[in-house]
Amino acid sequence: MKLLRSSALSLILTGAALAMPAHAADSQLTVFDWAGFEEPSIFQGYIDKNGDSPTFAFYGDDDEAYQKLASGFKADVAHPCSQMVSKYRDAGLIEPWDVSKIPAFATIDPKFLDSPIFKDDKGVWYIPTDWGATAIAYNADNVPAEDVASLNVFIDPKYQGRTSLPDSADDVWALAYLATGVTDWTKVTDEQFTAAADWLRKAHQNVAAYWADPSEQAQLMASGAVDVAWSWNDGVVLLQNEGFPVGFQRAAKEGSSTFFCGFVNLKDGPGNEDKAYDFINAWLAPEAAKGLLDTIGYGHTSTVAMETIKDEPAVKEGLSAVDAPILAQTPNDPAQRERQLAEFEKIKAGF
Repeated sequence: MKLLRSSALSLILTGAALAMPAHAADSQLTVFDWAGFEEPSIFQGYIDKNGDSPTFAFYGDDDEAYQKLASGFKADVAHPCSQMVSKYRDAGLIEPWDVSKIPAFATIDPKFLDSPIFKDDKGVWYIPTDWGATAIAYNADNVPAEDVASLNVFIDPKYQGRTSLPDSADDVWALAYLATGVTDWTKVTDEQFTAAADWLRKAHQNVAAYWADPSEQAQLMASGAVDVAWSWNDGVVLLQNEGFPVGFQRAAKEGSSTFFCGFVNLKDGPGNEDKAYDFINAWLAPEAAKGLLDTIGYGHTSTVAMETIKDEPAVKEGLSAVDAPILAQTPNDPAQRERQLAEFEKIKAGF
């Protein structure tokens, strides 16, 4: 996901900063998060109560975060997307939240909690907080609208060496499944998997680079290195804020994807447990929605919070419903996900 301050792009374009170090502040709470979510406007209530931001440590993708935590890295809360929660539970890395300490939990749209992976008779394991879309970002000066009317722009020889895909197995498989007619990745047959893998190998031939985070994607597009990318909202909003002619096609005929993310309570965290709840409560406050939208371009899971931003242009352009198929990146079979991850590594290596 996640780096959207307007100063970021100028740093990126000069090559001054691509990696984000840990940001130390309140030593009693360590948040393991995507770079960019350390923006105070998203959790201002925490600062108001505790006098400073939490300490942040950053990662670039969900699998990297899981591997680091499974290897012993210590933090208090982490911010995985929904399809990762089962891995954290199975590995014994997380414990349930006490939702009696989270008054706004009741305002979370029930659709984001509709899974026994998130909530069961043992408790609530996941607090969904934010959601977005994955779709085609493109240089509107160089790419005609008709070219991005189909996801096959990613295999069009016209764009050989001019495309970029995320270095994220979940997102590239969402793309490949959509392009081959699959909109539900919880029921993938072997034939559908093979068809998607074949399509992804064709798409690989056009890839100039796989981006690790939206800051890198923004660099690739703003520098002119690529014209078409499979993108989250973040990079699009960053480029728009800098006046770059970026389009965001969420209604290609084969569709686009959606995802949502949230926070897990890490077992044996080194910090203050009460402050973990302060952080979640700040995140779920209605005023957090505007900070989230302006900084990251994402929607909020709280219906009360979303009500405060429903008329914002960024909601209407980047988050509203579209007349096209949607593949929702909800929890899927862990074995299937591992199969996709392994196959993606082969594809990137040219096999």
